[in-house]
This record gives sequence, C-alpha cells and structure tokens, in this order.
Amino acid sequence: MRVLTALALAAVSGVLGAAEAPGRKIAWQDWSDAVFARAQADKKLVLLDLGAVWCHWCHVMEETTYRDPRVVELLSRHFIAVRVDQDSRPDLANRYEDYGWPATILFDGTGRELVKFAGYIPPPRMIALLEATVEDPTPGPSARPEGAGTPVTAGSLSAALRQELEQILGARYDKDRGGWGFSKKYLDFDSVSWCLSRARSGDREAERMARETLDLSRKLIDPVWGGLDQYSDSGDWDHPHFEKLLQFQAGGIETYAQAYALWRRPEDLESARAIRRYVRDFLTSPEGAFYVSQDADLHAGEHSGQYYALSDAQRRKLGVPRVDTSLYARETALGASALLAFYAATRQTDELANAERAARWILSERALPGGGFRHGARDEAGPYLADTLAAGRAFLALYAATGDRAWLARAQDAAAFIARTFVVGGEPGIVSAVSKSRFAPARPQRDENVAAARFANLLFRYTGRKEHRELAMQAMKFLAAPEVAKTFSTASVLLADAELNSEPIHVTVVGRRSDPRSQLLLAAALAEPSGYKRVEAWDPAEGPLPNADVEFPELPSPAAFACGGGRCSLPAFDAATLRTRIEKLRDGVSKASVPG
Repeated sequence: MRVLTALALAAVSGVLGAAEAPGRKIAWQDWSDAVFARAQADKKLVLLDLGAVWCHWCHVMEETTYRDPRVVELLSRHFIAVRVDQDSRPDLANRYEDYGWPATILFDGTGRELVKFAGYIPPPRMIALLEATVEDPTPGPSARPEGAGTPVTAGSLSAALRQELEQILGARYDKDRGGWGFSKKYLDFDSVSWCLSRARSGDREAERMARETLDLSRKLIDPVWGGLDQYSDSGDWDHPHFEKLLQFQAGGIETYAQAYALWRRPEDLESARAIRRYVRDFLTSPEGAFYVSQDADLHAGEHSGQYYALSDAQRRKLGVPRVDTSLYARETALGASALLAFYAATRQTDELANAERAARWILSERALPGGGFRHGARDEAGPYLADTLAAGRAFLALYAATGDRAWLARAQDAAAFIARTFVVGGEPGIVSAVSKSRFAPARPQRDENVAAARFANLLFRYTGRKEHRELAMQAMKFLAAPEVAKTFSTASVLLADAELNSEPIHVTVVGRRSDPRSQLLLAAALAEPSGYKRVEAWDPAEGPLPNADVEFPELPSPAAFACGGGRCSLPAFDAATLRTRIEKLRDGVSKASVPG
C-alpha cells in the first residue's frame, strides 16, 4: 500500500484545529454483517472506530478528525463508518485491544483487514490514510495475517520457559522510576500479586518491587474522591490520565487489600479504602450493581488536570465528569470479588453483604439458561466469556466467605457453561465469545484464559471434579505457547502455572455455620495472606464437603484445621491460634509449592 508514504507526508502538515463540515456529519452505523453486505453492494470500504466513552483521545478525535470537512467527505463517498463502544462489545475489544483506544480499522467489503491504526489520528494523517486506502485497497503491514502459534500439548510451562518469563518480568521492571513498563506507569496487579507470593516465601527483591510499586501507584489515587486513575503518561507517575474504570478499581482494591493482609501497613489499607470509597460514591448503582467507568474529562476532549487539582466543592460547582451507567455482568462480578477481598482483609461485614447483593443482582438481571450470563440487558452479540467467568469467580469467592453451598453450585454451573460454550473443538484455549459473525471470528484472549485457568483450577480444588481440572488445562495449553506467555505481563501466566502445579493452603472450619465462633474462625481463615487458598466451612449437619479429601473430627465446639503438603494441623479454637497453625504449616511446606 501507499499508506506509509502518504502518512509520512501528511505528518508535516499539522494536527489540530480542523473546522467542522458545514451541514454534514458522519452517518455512524452499528457493527453488523449487514454493514459488509452493503459495502460489497455499494463497492465501498468499511471504517471501524472502536473507542471508549471514558477515553480522552477518543473525544479529541471526535472533535477534530471526525469533524474535518475532508474526512467527512471521504468517509461519506468511499466508506461505511462504524462506531462501537468497546466496553459494550468484549469480542471486538479483545480482538483489537493492541490498537486502542481509539482503534481505527479499515476493511474491504469481504471483511478483510486492510489497515489497523492505534490511538489518535489527526485530520491530515487521517485524510492521507483514507485516500491511500481507497487508491490501493490491499492489506498493509499493520494487517499481516496472524500466525497459527506454537502447538502446545502440555498444560504447564516448560522449566526453560518459566525461567525465561521470570527473567522477562525482572527486566521489565523500571529500576529508575519503579513499576513495570517505561512509557506508561500503572498499577500492574498481576506483577504485584506475583511479587507478593514470592515475598511470602522470603524473596526480598520481589518484596522490594511490590512495595515500591504500591507506594508509587498511590500517586494515581485521587486525593479528593479516591479512585485509581488508569495510568500516568510521559514515563513517570506525575502525568495521570484521569479516566476511572471499574475494572481498575476492582484490581486496585484487591491488590492493596492483599498487601495489607500480608504486611499490615496502614497506608495499604488506606489506599484500598480510598478506592472503595470512590466506587461507593460514583460507580455503584441503586441496585448494588456497578457502573462501567467515569470519563477522563469534564468537557469532552479538554484535559482535566486543572479540574482534578480542585477541592470537592470546587469540582462539583463546575460539574462532575460523565459516568457510564451501563450495567454489565462482568463489571458487577469484578466489583463483587473486590469487595470480598476487602472484606477478607478488614472483616467489614457490610462489604460481604454488598458483595452478596451484587451477585444476586447478576443472577436476577443477567442470567442465561444453563449457568451463563449476558453482558448487558440485551446483548447485540455474545454471550461473552468474560461475563460468565467473572461471575463464576465471584460465586466461588462467596462460597469461601460464607460456606453456603449454593454459591459453589452456581460456580460449577458457570464452569459448565464455559466448557460447553467457549471451548471449540480440539483447539487450545477458551474463546472470548460465541461468534455469530464471520467478520469477527472468536478467538482466545490471553487475560481471560489466565483468569479461566485460575478459576477452574481453584474450583477443582473445592470439588475434586476432573472436568474442572480439564477446563483449567484447556486454558493453560493456550497460555503455555511461548508467543502468548511472553506478551504483556508475564506474571499472570506465572501465577496460573504455579497454581495449577501446586496445592493451595486448605483451611476448614468445622462446626455449625450459624455459630458466631465458627464465623470468627472463618473470617480469620479468609484473612490469611495468600491469594491462592481453599477456605471452607463444614457444618456436619449439611453432609460431607463436596471434595471430602480430608476426614475431620466433629468436636464439642467449632474448630479450624489448616492442611497442606500432605498433613494437617492440630485444631484451632480461636483466631490467634489458627494464625499460628497456618504459619507453622506454611513454614513446613516447600516454598515452591505455595505460589501465593
């Protein structure tokens, strides 16, 4: 294509300040197969603008590029313009996540990708891009066909690849400015979690990296409203982008809560509380579900640095940035899981109630037959893996927190739905969606397969059912391919692999679940500082545990037992003794077998 030459020439001609086309606007369409049928019939190309309602540069592009008269004219004459909010379409978001947001993808009428472009495109460059594509509608370098990948039959990392991933993780740490990554600074949840697991085993360098990253990431927490900004630009921690996504709030709450459970540092607890406060005040619906995000800008396209330097009263006098009040099963389930992590670290019982309320909303408002969940109230596509997966993880965490076997049954239903719906033939991995379109074929996505491997493996520990282990291995076979494992955060794959190849610390509370003494022991077990653990409450009146791999005695009063490495502790009748029993057991178990 002539795209690269045209773009290079256009880059000299300036970027902003285009006038809006008088009387003409782009006729944006929704994504559908019909768009491509029409494109073929009309001999047009297709432009997909994949953005986010919270995205600053998406707003800038709307106010400049898509109001430029020449851009409008070119799109009207030669293209069908499609606009999609990526939060509403996880299938498209996963497919093009490396290119946004905004992401701009040009297709021909058959759905063949011609150009994929990441980020903001100023008007002159967009004009050059469109003209060059019209002149030569053949795939350019950005639209190279994807490789088939390295076939992997083992559901675990090779020793050599595991070592390489650990080396990559260390090399990607910025020793000068802290944190992982160099151009953008953000709280890398998985890398911190991996380092927390290593710190529990005595790795001082991992502990240093985790502490440093947690401390620096506090700069991304709004000092007035709380809430975690998505990232900081310019290679340091001092240029935040102010959009606040529920997914990032959930990850921030969980990560700081885990750190507090391990080190009991007041500053980690305060960080978790600040993010939780923001979620409560801005992203919680009256029904107890969670909204998607809050915009980066008070006014679309205008950077809000001065606004966020103001006090609460001063901000509210000017207005409040827009909140996307869409309610998706995925976000609400992620929020519920975060509240459960916060409850485990703090024992604030109202947060357990809030998590249960959110989970019941998902069951009431988003359930599909057979154990799965819709994304929104009415999905244009889907179902999507992310919604059922996040719900299953939340249900399993609720089972650990309450001992209520109904939650375990719902987690198993979610796993069964995933296995039936998103495992395709003999291919490794779990695909992101049920593709109803030949123009957006379903494929596995890395982060979702990490979450699926960890969820299904932990579910297997609770149930002992081989189909849950097989589901975890299905995801791991995709993750174990070197080209998959080595992209983005290698820590997430290391966590999944470590958990699949070790047993969690297993704490069982024996006694009536309604007994306050049982509840205190269960809370103490949940507070045990490990991200990989199996916590259960066994009420003998309810029959055997689903995976009765250890036989526990019935005692006159509630007691807790800690098991691991083929042995169990003596009974503990109070929280302090239980903590001592767990620590002693952990010290006797090989560090390599407890991934954290």
